[in-house]
Amino acid sequence: MDHLSQAKRVIQIEIDEINNLLNRIDENFSLAIEILKSTISSGHKIVVIGVGKSHNIGHKIGATLNSTGAPCVVLNTQNALHGDIGVIADGDTILALSYSGETQEILSILPSLKRFEVSLISITGKPQSSLGKNSDIVLNSSVQREACPMNLAPTSSTTAMLVLGDALAMTLLEARGFVKEDFAKLHPGGSLGRTLLTRVSDIMRTGESFCTVSPDTTLRDALEKMTKYRSGAVVVIEKNDQLIGILTQGDFVRSIQKNPNILESHVSEYMTKDPVTIEDDRLAAEVVKIIGSHRIDDLVVTNKEGQAIGLVDSQDLSRLKLL
Repeated sequence: MDHLSQAKRVIQIEIDEINNLLNRIDENFSLAIEILKSTISSGHKIVVIGVGKSHNIGHKIGATLNSTGAPCVVLNTQNALHGDIGVIADGDTILALSYSGETQEILSILPSLKRFEVSLISITGKPQSSLGKNSDIVLNSSVQREACPMNLAPTSSTTAMLVLGDALAMTLLEARGFVKEDFAKLHPGGSLGRTLLTRVSDIMRTGESFCTVSPDTTLRDALEKMTKYRSGAVVVIEKNDQLIGILTQGDFVRSIQKNPNILESHVSEYMTKDPVTIEDDRLAAEVVKIIGSHRIDDLVVTNKEGQAIGLVDSQDLSRLKLL
């Protein structure tokens, strides 16, 4: 069998097993969600345990739960027998991963777990195993065969376990009312975090970088100022920084193509009056939306008094990785 056919065979086997899982999932899953939701809402945590490949899958499930606001720790079962079980507290929920349900390290700590007031949810391919019989809720992750050609290496079984973990995390997320703003708080270094946590005041051009002119400034002088400031627009203001308009490089180019003799004309004759604005305390996410919906490259920033205090250039959004 060629490599491509072999790869397709592996993928198809795992797809078939996930379809089996989809058709098999039952009310136990809903009960598990309610237990996990109650655990988190009461200020407690989820403790994931597993051995070998299941332990590796447990780390991914734990990371997903933590990143979606469900506090979780992954406990090494061997270390648990030598003191690390102290991480568990009354009110926690244990999520035990073992395909066979007879993994010795898992069974060895079950008596210790029973000493705590915890709920035990197991993901296992053998619901009638020792682990299954000692669990409050059993999620069946059984597979008909592994994708391994010898039907030995954990492949389909670990995929099913991971998919069940993802289903738990995502369903729990929705059940708890977790929204993208919450996600952003936990991912401040990512693009979503930057977009949702950054304010307009954090990204606008202001002070010496803010290019402004009075309405009687000539187009020639306005163009020179735009070039000096490397700005795509000049904001036109009156006394006390009151906004009256904006002149963009696009406005200038279109106007001079119609009449090459306008350089000594005043900006007020060619500016856009009452331009689109945004207040400085709004989220950067709103800037992205406004610039896109109005098809503009520059957005004037105002304060609550209507004074022009800054400018957001779409090029800045790209540089700051907000687009």
